[in-house]
Order: sequence, then structure tokens, then C-alpha cells
Amino acid sequence: MTWDVAIVGSGFAGSILARVLRRQGLEVLVLEQGRHPRFALGESSTPLAAASLERLARRFGLADLDSLAAYGRWIEDLPHLRRGRKRGFTFYNHPGDGTAYRATVDTRMLVAASPADAVADAHWLRQDVDHHLVLRARDEGVVVAEESTVTSVERRDGRVRLAGSGPSGRFEEEARLVVDASGPAAVVARALGAGSGSTSLPPRGLAFAHLGEMPDFHEMVDGPLPPGPYPDEWAAVHHLMTGGWFYRLRFDHDVSSCGLLLTRAAWSEGPDPAADPRAAVEWQLAVRAPTLARQVAGVPEVISWRWVPEVAHRLDRAAGEGWLALPHAFAFVDPLFSTGIAWSLRAIERLVDVVDGTRSREEHARLLAAEADRIETLVGLAWTALPHPAAFQAVAFLYFAAVSFQEARERLLDPDAPSELAWDGFLGVGDPGIDAWFDEAPARLAADPGSFPAWVASAIEPRNVAGLADPAKGGLYGVDLEDLVRGAAKLGLSAAQVRHRIGRLRGAAGRANPENR
Repeated sequence: MTWDVAIVGSGFAGSILARVLRRQGLEVLVLEQGRHPRFALGESSTPLAAASLERLARRFGLADLDSLAAYGRWIEDLPHLRRGRKRGFTFYNHPGDGTAYRATVDTRMLVAASPADAVADAHWLRQDVDHHLVLRARDEGVVVAEESTVTSVERRDGRVRLAGSGPSGRFEEEARLVVDASGPAAVVARALGAGSGSTSLPPRGLAFAHLGEMPDFHEMVDGPLPPGPYPDEWAAVHHLMTGGWFYRLRFDHDVSSCGLLLTRAAWSEGPDPAADPRAAVEWQLAVRAPTLARQVAGVPEVISWRWVPEVAHRLDRAAGEGWLALPHAFAFVDPLFSTGIAWSLRAIERLVDVVDGTRSREEHARLLAAEADRIETLVGLAWTALPHPAAFQAVAFLYFAAVSFQEARERLLDPDAPSELAWDGFLGVGDPGIDAWFDEAPARLAADPGSFPAWVASAIEPRNVAGLADPAKGGLYGVDLEDLVRGAAKLGLSAAQVRHRIGRLRGAAGRANPENR
């Protein structure tokens, strides 16, 4: 048979896309090189990801996606899927001289993403989540072929032919459209002519692991830390240091996903991470962040340390005749700011429109390229600002101002629009005000890191609906819905309208039909 759509890759993005296309009556094949359950990186969700999940749930009657969108609903509806509570983003900036961490308003910042656990985001244990989504796809009529390696992709007679090997031997499949969800391998895109794009960022390597029960960072710090809007470690925790940064994502079952991302030049100063990633991590933390080194020391490995010599990749295009790429196949920059899940879900919403012909593949490709540029600019600013704690916080405000404004618009203005919202550019791409920030910021930061925070505070004001860059908050930014009310005019609403609609931000709206569970 000729499939309507073939998807290469069955991570969460490939499986969700397969399900929504099947709900539209299409014949869908998913080819997966591995076998579920299997490990995958990319585990930290955000409010914009939740908004996309809720829209997909409503539009296609996929109630489990609605459950995945909020920590409280996940615990209630899908307790067998392991996850972690994510209340926001925590940043610690370690001194660059090898001395102990010292907490100040410049070296510790917490930015809450939710007012309570019930509506919080989650860290996804991808092994569980991806497996769940594949099983649901099969239940709904998607044909999923695991342990099937694609070795040949070619255009023939207006269709795409996929060939390879699977458990039963060699296979050949034909589809009208193929979606590349294969991640950095980009097996479809590269076979059909996509080349490698360029990046302005320095080469960076990642060592990562899942670690067992670990003490919290505040236990390593001399003296108490001022209480924040949530417990520091129930977040995406970022430890910033010379040469890079370390992350911790804490799951509920006493396991943490951890990783150290450094420039290749920084890695070269210590033991070879390709030969012994654990020894390399221990050496680097002892030199660059000794307080963090004490937190990690002796913690058992659940999944042993692994090494990726280069985290970034990019193609020179995201679509072509007969094929489309999902974000992680097209480009990946850095896990900083947890952009991956939200960006992928937004693209899924768009691809539904491309497949049914209401939008073009060229629109998808142009927008994806512009968004990859935006993420690279943001990450480049953050890496440039690493030696300057106040400047780094200002870079973070550019991100948080853009996404909080976008989330407020999507939830308060027209939350029931089935897909139009997804075509608003990720991280404010296409918003003239936000575009101007990112056009101007690199030169401002390079010229004078000391004055950069004041410029950011002024620049973001027309879109700042979250009370960011307020010195009175001492680096501790909770969710204060009165900030949103005060910023109502920035959204084109009155204060009364915002108060009336604010329940949507508390999770009162967006539940999918329970009968579809």
C-alpha cells in the first residue's frame, strides 16, 4: 500500500503527530530504529508546551495529552508514568575562581512558572512518556514498526520510497509524505538533499547521566538561603560556571537527570570525557564549581555518564518535495531554557495544517528557520554573559518576558483557536517589539555588560506582564497574577477582562473531554 504519511522516529513528537493525523482519517506508518521503552533526553516541559498539549487535546479528543500538560492532572490521571515536579527555573552562578558558591541577588535567581503544584509543569521521564504515546498510537490505528532501520530514501513517481531492514528482514514502504522525526540523524532530510547549516556558537560537548538520591544544593551552602517562590530544586536547575553550565532535573522517584555542558576548549583542560565521562565531570566540577561537586559526589548512577562530543546541529532547510522535518531533526542548539518540548509541540500543531493543505510547507520551513535563529541568538547571549551574573539574569529576562507574554496572549485572548495560535512564532518571532530586542541585544551586551541589565529592563517593559527585572524582588520571581492585571493594557485588555479570564492560567480551562480517556 501507499501510506498517506510515514514518520521516521517515534519519540514523543513523532508519536503525537501520528495520532493526530490518524484522527483525521489518514493511514500513518511510524518507523522506529529502536524499541520502547528506551532512554531519551529532552525532559523538561514549560507553560507554552502545556498550552500546545491542551489545544491538541481539545482539537483531537486526546485527553491523555491534557493530563500531561499539568503536574496535578498527570498525578491524578497517569500515575504510572514517572515524572518530576517543575515549578520554574532556578539559576546559581558559581564564582570563576574555584572558591565556594556564595548566594547573592546576582548569583541566585528563581523564576516561577506556576503558582501551585496542581498546575505546574513537569519533567518528563521520556522512557515512560514516549512508550505510553507509542502504545496509544498503536491503539488508535497507527502502524508502528520498531527495530526498523531506514537505509534508503528516494523520490519516485511523486512519492517517497523508504527501504531498510527490520525484524523480518528487508522492507520497502511508500508514502505520499514523509516526516523526519529522527532527531540529529535527520535520515530523511539528509537523504533527500538537505545539507548541514552553520552555527555561530563555539563547539560544546555534553556529559549526561541519571543519578540516584541526591542531597539538595542548599544543604551544601554555608548559611540559609532566603525562601523563594518554590523549593529551589523542584525546577529546572541551572548551575552556571566558567566555560558552561550544569543542569539537574529532579524526578519524583529519587532520580535526577543531570548534565554538564562545556565548551570543547573547557573540556580539554581536564580528563578526556570520551574515555571516562564520569572522571571528566568530577574533575571539571571540582575546579569550576566545588560546592556543586560536593552535592554530586558519591551519588549512585542509575544511568551511567555518557558523552556527546557536540550538542548542536542544524540543516540548511526544514522541508522539501515530499518531506517535512520536525524541530529536533532540523536544528538543536542547547538545552538552556528548556525550549525543546514546547517548540516540537508547536510544530506538530502546524504540520497538521500543512498536511491538510491549509498552510504550505514553505511557511513551516521559513518559520522553523527563523525560530532556530532566535534560539541560537538567545543561547549565544547567555553564553556570552556567563562571566557576568547580572548580565546573564538580564538575558534570562529576554526569554521569560517573551514566553510569558506569549502564554498570556494564547490563554487570555483566544485560547480556543484550534491552530492559528501555533503559527505565532516561537519566542516572539514575528512580534516587532520582541524581534527588536534580539536584533539589538548582541551588540549591547558585547559593548558593555555592565549597562546591559538596565537596557533590558527598559526594552522588555512593553511586553513585561510578569513583573520581571524588578530589583525589589531580590531575584525571586513568583507568579503574581496582579502583575498580569497591571499589564492588561499590554495585552489589549482591560484589568477587569484579565481578572475575569484569569482562571485559564490557574488551569480551570482546557480539560479535554473525560469520556475520551
